[in-house]
Amino acid sequence: MILQNGGKNTGLVMRMADRQPPSHAGIFYNVRDFGAKGDGGTIDGDAINRAVDAAAAAGGGTVYFPAGSYPSYTIRLRSNICLYVDQCATLVAASPVDGKGYDRPEPNPHDKYQDFGHSHWKNSLIYGEGLHDISIMGPGMIWGKGLTRSTNVPEGGGNKTIALKLCHNVTIRDVSVLHGGHFAILATGVDNLTIDNLRVDTDRDGFDIDCCKNVRVSNCTVNSPFDDGICLKSSFGLGRARSTENVTITNCQVSGYDEGTLMDGTFRRTWRKYSDSTTTGRIKMGTESNGGFKNVTISNCVFDYSRGLALETVDGALLEDVTISNITMRDIVNSPIFIRLGARMRGPDSIPVGVCRRIILSDIVIYNADYRHGCIISGLPGHPIEDLQMSNIRIYFKGGGTAGMAQRDVPEFEKDYPEPYRWGIMPAYGFFLRHIKGLDMHDIQVRTLMPDARPAFIWKDVQDTTTNRVSPM
Repeated sequence: MILQNGGKNTGLVMRMADRQPPSHAGIFYNVRDFGAKGDGGTIDGDAINRAVDAAAAAGGGTVYFPAGSYPSYTIRLRSNICLYVDQCATLVAASPVDGKGYDRPEPNPHDKYQDFGHSHWKNSLIYGEGLHDISIMGPGMIWGKGLTRSTNVPEGGGNKTIALKLCHNVTIRDVSVLHGGHFAILATGVDNLTIDNLRVDTDRDGFDIDCCKNVRVSNCTVNSPFDDGICLKSSFGLGRARSTENVTITNCQVSGYDEGTLMDGTFRRTWRKYSDSTTTGRIKMGTESNGGFKNVTISNCVFDYSRGLALETVDGALLEDVTISNITMRDIVNSPIFIRLGARMRGPDSIPVGVCRRIILSDIVIYNADYRHGCIISGLPGHPIEDLQMSNIRIYFKGGGTAGMAQRDVPEFEKDYPEPYRWGIMPAYGFFLRHIKGLDMHDIQVRTLMPDARPAFIWKDVQDTTTNRVSPM
């Protein structure tokens, strides 16, 4: 295949026996033809952006990274552009020098309602706003080497690998991301989003999908020991409440191994001790929950050495019509199932408490879950979780709880950050159920791997309940 630059033959011939890099317009823009060195030392960002601009000026095309190492600061995507990172090519986030580096974070008058990272997009390795028909693809790697994982970003610094705002028709496929900063992918207000077959081994969040519609996440492996793996959010970062809806997450694996050990295949757990408040990983909705979540399906996913599944609405939003099935978990460091309707209410004034309803969980197997928390499902007085169905669930907890733990009175924690470890040791080792209306539980079995003096189930203010074959094993 002849690669072309703006319709002119570059003379670069590529044999593509099994695959062919995608292209919008049939035209390829090799970043080396625009001055990129790919030597691992030269900052190639200007050359990369020249290639992007040339492709955009021609109506679109594929910006191609052949084998090599390409340090860069902010790459500004354009509509109708594909970034294709080929085998043995690495796009590297460079470290800022003397306060110079990434684009500065843009002002956001609504930043008090969510974390800094959710309020700014420009200070990223790859950035796009208001774009359509864009993709990032290839079997190569994106290494966020010079990014910070902190919200305190230094002058000229960046803290996200890929940040997209108010875009549509977006595909991210096949690439690997190592050490991705605060977010490996932050998608805010992005509609028609496909994330497929990514391998991510990062130091904070993997995917944060915020205020997005029509989303497909599939066949991804995300290792994120310090924060969430795959996280749906609905923040106020856009200056309005916008829901995250019509989402499928399927055939994915999340974990909290030592950073880098997913990518090198060693899967180590030695950096820190087993802890309910440190190791993270997991799939979650929340905590940012101004716009809400609806029409979400999570299926065929594996959790290994991570926190468990978390569904949270605490900022006045709806969380409704969620189906979760065919899940396996092992070595879960805190609550394996956590569903919370709270009243943190971080958002504009006068928003009422949210609603959490119509949730189905089925066909779930969990082994070696932490003994301290059990499964916590809790609404608020006067604001119950509604219409919850759970079936065909088997959970094996570590055990070891005492009779004294069983006497604990659990506060409401209505204004607290919704995280299981903050609730302390629970009085039930299996399920703590509170403020629920319309609960259907059948074929639920829990047991402990060592003796536990606490009851398996505690029910408080639970109405309209149907149970069948619900018991300790």
